[in-house]
Amino acid sequence: ASATVFGFYLMNRHFHFLADYKYDNSDFGIETYRSSSDADKDGIDDQTDILRNARAYLSTRPQYKSEIYDAGYPDDNNGVCTDVVGIAMRDAGYDLRTLVYGDMTADPDAYGIANPEINIDFRRVPNLNVYFKRHAISLTIDVTDISQWQGGDIVVYAHHIGVISDKRDKDGVPYVLHHSGEKQIIFEQDILRDGSVILAHYRIS
Repeated sequence: ASATVFGFYLMNRHFHFLADYKYDNSDFGIETYRSSSDADKDGIDDQTDILRNARAYLSTRPQYKSEIYDAGYPDDNNGVCTDVVGIAMRDAGYDLRTLVYGDMTADPDAYGIANPEINIDFRRVPNLNVYFKRHAISLTIDVTDISQWQGGDIVVYAHHIGVISDKRDKDGVPYVLHHSGEKQIIFEQDILRDGSVILAHYRIS
């Protein structure tokens, strides 16, 4: 039986006939991007750090619930879509709580908010989109341009946000690490071509 299972594994690795098989950059001859910066000085470049942190956070299977916390970030296994990005970046050395608040107070007109609130504004998608537009690298939103999408990038929709995975579908389109609702049980999904309008695609510089 073990020989049969191993043979099945080898066949699947070669022919990729299982629906849930995930590809990676090497399957499409895409060079994996590595950032030249390491904000938290942990020996892991920021791009890789953000990717790993997003996956680590979602491995805790957070419950979808919107709350305001004294420390800004959720600490009770609850969270929303923006927390995937916020916690992934915080643990890579980028505290969006203070970064977004500082940017908002310096130029409130850019955000359209007269009285910024440090503990919640960084957890709102429109505010993150403004911040990243001002401080990150803007990239293509064409999902067929697969080499331009890398694990650790950030994708923004009108009411949603996520971190691009290093896993890809059979066409090379990457999966997304995200948290979209109370009934979600899989947090890494092939959703870039699900019909939702992508507003922006960013990479932390």
